[in-house]
Amino acid sequence: MADIDKAFTGSIPKLYDTLMVPMIFASYAAGMAERVAGFSPRAVLETAAGSGAVTRVLAPRLGTGARYVATDLNQPMLDYAAGRQGAGSSVEWRQADAQHLPFDDDTFDVVCCQFGAMFFPDRIGAYAEARRVLRSGGRFVFSVWDSVQENDFAAVVADAVAAVFPQDPPLFIARTPHGYYDIARIRDDLRRAGYEDVQIETREEVSRAASALEAATAYCQGTPLRNEIESRDPGRLQLATEGAARALADRYGTGAISGKIQAHVIIATK
Repeated sequence: MADIDKAFTGSIPKLYDTLMVPMIFASYAAGMAERVAGFSPRAVLETAAGSGAVTRVLAPRLGTGARYVATDLNQPMLDYAAGRQGAGSSVEWRQADAQHLPFDDDTFDVVCCQFGAMFFPDRIGAYAEARRVLRSGGRFVFSVWDSVQENDFAAVVADAVAAVFPQDPPLFIARTPHGYYDIARIRDDLRRAGYEDVQIETREEVSRAASALEAATAYCQGTPLRNEIESRDPGRLQLATEGAARALADRYGTGAISGKIQAHVIIATK
């Protein structure tokens, strides 16, 4: 995976949170929060917290006195998330690499991570780190996107942007967010990290956007796909966005649009 895939900087955090989160992340964040809160944890660690989609939903659902630490490798995303949460929040915000967690062994009841594992260069190492900081019987709860073919908007945008750069198509969407979907591989990685009890559920949801242009802007300008486009030709970002919008409108209509999204939700117990 290219370093450019992990660069959530500039205007990306705000666009990501205001456009991408309600379109594809919010429904899964609600499910994640319900699962984690259902374990009645005394201490929760969230890795790859991003702009705080899960954090904002989960924090109010935890019991009084529960400790909640939200981390991310990317400081601009963490700063944005902390700002959204507000000054009165009891969430502890900390910059941290999920592959090298700065916490003692047996510290947390739950480690959760929504749509972050795809970005880990060393997933087995990150899974082992989550297991290390979990108490005995603790759960590692995380989610990853299914293949790009199972996610309607992502597939259309990926093809449309590739058409703008036919000699060197940006591959971020298929390579990274939708590049780690094989269930057998996920199970094997978790086994190699030390987990024996692994449950995987494939969940289909509906992605909604106010317009095709909004959805195209979310993908092309609110994710690291923007970095890939601009690395080829900064002047073609708007052209790529408009091309993706036309492709989405052709497929889903010119008003509010909706399409299938699908992801795997994994619970691994220490």
